This record gives sequence, structure tokens and C-alpha cells, in this order.
Amino acid sequence: MDKHDIAKILDEIALLLEIQGDNPFKIRAYERAARSIENLDADIHEVIKKGSLRDIPGIGEKIAEKIETLVKTGKLPYYIDLKASIPKGVLEFLKIPGLGAKKAKILYDKLGLKSIEELKKAAQKNLIADLPGFGEKSQKKILDSLDKLLSYNKRHLWWDAESIAEPILEGLKKLKEVDRVEVAGSFRRKLETVGDLDFLVATKKPKAVMDFFTTQKWVSEVLNKGEAKSSIRLKNGMQADLRVIPDKSYPFAELYFTGSKEHNIKLRERALSMGYHLNEYSLDPLKIKPKAEKDVYQALKLSYIPPELREDMGEIEAAAVGKLPKLIEEKDILGAFHCHTTYSDGHNTLEEMVKRADELNWAYIGIADHSKSSFQANGMQLDRLEEQLAAIKKLNLSGKYKAHIFAGLECDIMTNGKLDFADSVLKELDYVIVSIHRSFTLSQKDQTKRLIKAIENPYTTMVAHPTGRLLLKREPYAIDIDKVIDACIANNKIMELNGNPMRLDLDWRYWHKASQKGLKCAINPDAHSVHDLEYVRAGVNIARKGWLEKKHVVNSLPLDQIKKLLNQKGL
Repeated sequence: MDKHDIAKILDEIALLLEIQGDNPFKIRAYERAARSIENLDADIHEVIKKGSLRDIPGIGEKIAEKIETLVKTGKLPYYIDLKASIPKGVLEFLKIPGLGAKKAKILYDKLGLKSIEELKKAAQKNLIADLPGFGEKSQKKILDSLDKLLSYNKRHLWWDAESIAEPILEGLKKLKEVDRVEVAGSFRRKLETVGDLDFLVATKKPKAVMDFFTTQKWVSEVLNKGEAKSSIRLKNGMQADLRVIPDKSYPFAELYFTGSKEHNIKLRERALSMGYHLNEYSLDPLKIKPKAEKDVYQALKLSYIPPELREDMGEIEAAAVGKLPKLIEEKDILGAFHCHTTYSDGHNTLEEMVKRADELNWAYIGIADHSKSSFQANGMQLDRLEEQLAAIKKLNLSGKYKAHIFAGLECDIMTNGKLDFADSVLKELDYVIVSIHRSFTLSQKDQTKRLIKAIENPYTTMVAHPTGRLLLKREPYAIDIDKVIDACIANNKIMELNGNPMRLDLDWRYWHKASQKGLKCAINPDAHSVHDLEYVRAGVNIARKGWLEKKHVVNSLPLDQIKKLLNQKGL
């Protein structure tokens, strides 16, 4: 357990105490302690070992004891009991924009609401508007937010779905009765969020496969069990379906259950125009017996269409004339630029991040910690930035690691479009990533103007997570993304494709057109730990959905070319 984990728990304790209506001074004490721990430069384990925890401003005796318990045991009974004392549904209220701890407490105290469903019914019955601190606008906003939240709850991040699907897939592959198996649907298309999991199996012994599928440790509930299809509820709440397909029909089923509805309609229309009838079992009256999907596409006089592209975004037309892109692959990525360390809110040190980049065989890694205005992320003041630059220079000169370290910064864009540090500071860096971390509610006109002004700064290199969305949690802020893309192209700036599974921003739907216009892409992990560097893979998935090729992605360039690119101030 590191300082970030401890700070998060202290913040949650403050929130839980506020819901309970506890002493405001006690609540503030936990909040101050959380900030003190978050901003701690030293390792928390070393601080406790030296006995200097109580010397940190904001850490009193009782809170110090709790921190020591957390560090030594990984658990805190006080926190566990406090969390258990509040209905789980009330904690869910905090996910709704505009509903803080105070309002959640009012809803609980005045109306006895204990779940999201009860909250929605109360809002629909107009019971919330008259409560103190609410009103008609707040009630409507709650209803709108609840609709989004309930739809979010039906889907899962692709990254999370992969960790759930993988053991099931591997288990099915090991069965001697299974000839072929695949996870189809939106999961195979690498859509950013996934509803259900769709497993396809070719087998001559369906009963053995169904028995296995419905009796494993991942099963929470068997919804349906049949000879051709079974459905289960997984322990995380997802539904998983398994369809048994005769081997001769497998290529057709794989095609049908992978493609989007729109893609499949276009394929069927093309088949009809050629005198065929296409469904999930056959392509009649086709004489040959396809062994794989590519054979079906070939029969329809199409190049093989990778699963990621099967969204009816022009892929069938391109495949008909042999103009599909050669999509970027994970092996093409030689480094990344949006990586954080313990100098701001990262969980690993500079050297630990570089060591991991070496293990990934990257040629380079860019360190871009937060600038001073991101106080919530332990943003760096000038002295710490200078200290980091010196550390990067020293580590590069040491030759200890093969990966070259670029010294960058994730620089906050102020509300007026200015950057968080003066140009005289920014020009000393190898590159500057600009991003928005607050004031999300500006009008579309003002938000767009704000971002374009930052893009026009000569020391800006690339734009991070341009729409600010958090998948299944927060909608993008209002912005004219086409104007922002045009500004990047006009000013020769790079647009980030943020690989964090909760962001995947810029959205894949914009990339094909934008790359054709000349927009450069950097696939970045937005890594806050050594493990997060793996997020580049999620970014590559989305880049492929956006029709991006190796030539479109700057971090597919070798080290010497990247150095030349970054040496061009303003690119």
C-alpha cells in the first residue's frame, strides 16, 4: 500500500463522515491528512520506519495510528466499519454529478432513499425538488444523470472485459471436445465498452462443453442451458452466452456474431447482389466450403476485413477495391510520452518507469508529470520540475538503461487558454503535453477557444485526452472537436490517443478522417504506474478501429527520428 492508496482511503473516510453528519473539524482533519500524504516526497514506509509520521503537518496522533495500521496490515477496521454503516446505495449516489455527501445525506435522511432505483422513482414522483438545497433544475439534472448512469451499468470497459473473458476462453480451449473457439461480438471488434460476452464453439460434443461452461467458478447464475446455446451471469454481473456451431458453419457464425449490425446488413446486401443468401450458417448456393472468415470475404470479392473495422464506416467499400489500410500493430510502438512518476501523482519512481520501458524493449520513454496547477495530482512547482530535469539528465548520461528518457511536462491549460508555466520554462523541455483538468462546464465556444489558444503556443507539442471523457463515468465536455483537429493540423501539433481504458480519447470515430487530413497521432498510456505502461495496447486497439497505420503514429518512429521531430520547436 503506497501513499496514493492511503490518501484515497483518508478521503473516503472524510466523505463517509460527512454523509453521517459528523463533526466538520474531524472531516477536514482527514481531508488535510489525505493532502499531506498525497504530497509527501518521501516513501511512506520509510517515514513510518524513521518514526517521523507525526512530524508531517496535518497528521495527528489518531490519524497517524490509522495510517500505520494501513501500511502494516493493508486493512483498517475503522474504515471497514464506517463503510459498512452506510447503505451501499447511498454511496452510489456520489457517482451522480452534483450530488455530494451533504445532498446524499439529505436524500437518505429526509426520504429514506437507499438505492439508485429508489432515487429515480423519487425524482419521477417530483419528491426531490422541494428538499433543501435541491429545486426543479437539480431534480431534472439527477434524472438525466441517472439515465446515463443506469446505461453505464449495463456495459463494461473492454480492458476489464478482457480479464474476465480470458480465463473462460483458455478453459474452453483446453477441452478436448472443443475444435474451435472465439469470443465474438463487440469484444472482438475491440469496442471501447462491452455489453455481453459472446463465445462461439465448434464441437461435435455440445453437452460436455455446455456442462463445463455452466459449472465453473466464474458462474454466479445459470440463466439458460440448452443444446445449442447457454447463458450465464458472471460473478461481476456480466452476461456470457455460449453458442455451439457445427464446424462447417463456424466461419459464417464467426463473421455474423462479430460484425456490427450495420456491417452485417451491408454484407448481406452485397451477397444478394451477387445471387447469394448469407446468414450465420451458410452462404447459399456457394459450392466451396470455407475454412475461415477470409474465405467468405473472398467469395464476396472482398479483401479480408479485420474485426476492429467491421462497423460500416466504409470498410466494405474499401475492401471491394483493395484499399483497406495496413493497420498499426502493438509491435510498431517504440515508446510513449504521457507517463507519470512519483514527482506528481505516479505510483512509481522515475527509474522504475524507465526500467519497465527497458523490459518492454522500448527505445524511449517520455516523462510528463503534472504542472503546478494540478494540485489534486501533486503538480510540480518549478523547483521540483528542475530537480526532475536534472535527474533525467543524470540517468540518461549513466547509460544504465537502453531506453532514452525525454523530459516533458503535462501542462495544465488555464481557463483563458494560457499554459501553467511561462514559455521561458517550457522551452527548456524536450516536449510539452497540454491538457484540461478543470472548468469542464465552459460553453462549447469558450472551451474550444481555450484549447485552440493552447495549441497555438509555440512550445506545445501534443494535446492530451482532448474531450475529457471518462468512459461509463463522465461525458465529454462541450467542444468543437473538428475545429480542434484543424488547429492541430494547422499548427503542426500532435493529437494524443490516450490509451487509458477509461479514456481512449480521441474517440476512434474521428481518426480516419483526421489522419487523412494530416493529423499526427501519439498513442500514449497516461501511465501512473509501471503496470499502466501496458495501456499502450488498449490505445493500439482504438487506433486500429480508427484506421490508423504505422505512418500516422509518431511513436512508431525510431529514436533518431523522434529526436529530430522534437527538436523542431513548435514541430
